[in-house]
Amino acid sequence: MLSAFARAFRTPDLRRKLLFTIGIIVVFRIGSFLPTPGVSYPNVQACIDQTADANDLLGLVNLLSGGALLQLSVFSLGIMPYITASIIIQLLRVVIPKFEELHKEGQSGTAKLTQYTRYLTIGLAVLQSTTIITFARSGQLFAGCTVDVIPDDSWVTLLIMVIAMTAGTGLVMWLGELITERGVGNGMSLLIFVSIAASFPGAMWSIAGGAGGIGKFIVVMAIIVLVIGLVVFVEQSQRRIPVQYAKRMVGRRMYGGSSTYIPIKINMAGIIPVIFASSLLAIPALIAQFGDPTAGWVQWISRYLADPEAPLHIGIYIVLIIFFCYFYTAITFNPDEVADNMKKYGGFIPGIRAGRPTAEYLDYVITRITAPGSIYLALVALIPTIAFIVLDVGSNIPFGGASILIVVGVGLETVKQIESQLQQRHYEGFLR
Repeated sequence: MLSAFARAFRTPDLRRKLLFTIGIIVVFRIGSFLPTPGVSYPNVQACIDQTADANDLLGLVNLLSGGALLQLSVFSLGIMPYITASIIIQLLRVVIPKFEELHKEGQSGTAKLTQYTRYLTIGLAVLQSTTIITFARSGQLFAGCTVDVIPDDSWVTLLIMVIAMTAGTGLVMWLGELITERGVGNGMSLLIFVSIAASFPGAMWSIAGGAGGIGKFIVVMAIIVLVIGLVVFVEQSQRRIPVQYAKRMVGRRMYGGSSTYIPIKINMAGIIPVIFASSLLAIPALIAQFGDPTAGWVQWISRYLADPEAPLHIGIYIVLIIFFCYFYTAITFNPDEVADNMKKYGGFIPGIRAGRPTAEYLDYVITRITAPGSIYLALVALIPTIAFIVLDVGSNIPFGGASILIVVGVGLETVKQIESQLQQRHYEGFLR
């Protein structure tokens, strides 16, 4: 693998792509620690130190954002507004026929949908930056902190902060698109990968230096290696449905007659169900923050819905993940459309008639495969909760839930892209 990296850097055009990608990542990490105008950086650090051991949720959020959110930096929002906007636009394809028509138009329609996604990203960035600043002013972002992170809370300062965070989101979106266009891999995914990976050394150091010491550190590392191996195995697994194309004469030439397959992954929905389930479960806790702490309904939400260890919270979380697995898979994979395309080009599944029987067969296979895929996704998403209960490491678990799926998925995809470019130049790649 190391020799393959060396050969990649000896290839001029691939070396330029890799160096360009690394340069963009460096810029992204610098922006993650650049304070937003109006924020007192020493006070922010003091608040992080005061609340690091008191609130496990803050540690988990800081882990997934690469330390940018709690730093109140220019890149506090990161790439999350763009991801949210992309999901919304994708879901609107089911509701708005115009979006579905644009999706079928090819490159021109995709470019217009991408433009809509950018506009929606900026709008969501304004909304989310306003929410974060409001939480920081009211003290809800750093519960128990005794210093003020925003000394001057005049409307001019707050407006500048909103503009700076929104502009940071726009810059992050542009950097991600630059990586996709001129670098290696998917830019948006790589930036998320970097954010999660940047929190790994600090999280492991806190485990080694805390109660349990080296023994707990070794146990956590062994669990991480085991879980990553299992996730890689499941993510690479697929059901291959054979497809045969009939021979046909076009003029004086014979076309078709080839055999291929339709690859269906066990986890076709990816990380989206976990994001949806987490967002819905966060709504009751968010509403409870604005209520009277002594009220019965607020205490009930805090005890049964806001607590990640509560059995009701865990049960609802699992049910939501399974539901959204089926929901998102049904949106992204249309058996009727696949069957029509196969019939149009003379393809058929051996033993299955073309047309409606093929669509029903594909739907049957998808339904059966999504069942174990959704259960697997729910178990992976519960890794932080299990680690907190069994190992008592809290939010210090380096890879858990959504983060491990992102890290493994992005890593595999990036390695495959580098591998394919090396094979085009007759070099020996990563995989033997």
